[in-house]
Amino acid sequence: MAELSRVQLLVYGAIAIAALLLGARWLRAEDAASDGLSPASGAPTAGAQLDAGGGAFVVHVAGEVGEPGVYRLPAGSRVVDAVKRAGGATVDAAPDAINLAAKLDGQQIVMPAKAEAAGASAGPGGAATDDDPISLGMATVEELDTIEGIGPVTAGDIIEFRDEHGGLSSVDELDQISGIGPATMEALRDGLQP
Repeated sequence: MAELSRVQLLVYGAIAIAALLLGARWLRAEDAASDGLSPASGAPTAGAQLDAGGGAFVVHVAGEVGEPGVYRLPAGSRVVDAVKRAGGATVDAAPDAINLAAKLDGQQIVMPAKAEAAGASAGPGGAATDDDPISLGMATVEELDTIEGIGPVTAGDIIEFRDEHGGLSSVDELDQISGIGPATMEALRDGLQP
């Protein structure tokens, strides 16, 4: 058997290292595909549902979307990404009623219907009345400030909380805001609707 030269050994070594790197990349691509992420972009593939993993969030998308359900999205995704992953907003949806730019953190995202968003604070004939509850998904600081026990600071905190969480599905979620106690929660239940 002939002895290999130093150059031949270096070439064979480089080929072996390249083969190992390609094999490792192929294995990572297979793992990403089984996790529901496409290997190139980290974007969800069609089968990505009901799984939690490192660097990803599991979110529940409900309401007026094409395919409501639980989805796994990469870290850094926003509410708009979750809505797209769930088949997009339906024709009856009111996407302006929620903050599509909010970052995801594992919460539930509820896409309201146009009728819920538009008619939430309107009385007969579309005119707002003082007795109608205010829509939590569309309320402004000024509207929240009209509720007894809510001042402009707490109203701002409610808007900020809603925006950070991609909307709210229940008035009860507001008990997580500092400064909202049991008495204020009762006033909110009477004056707000999700």
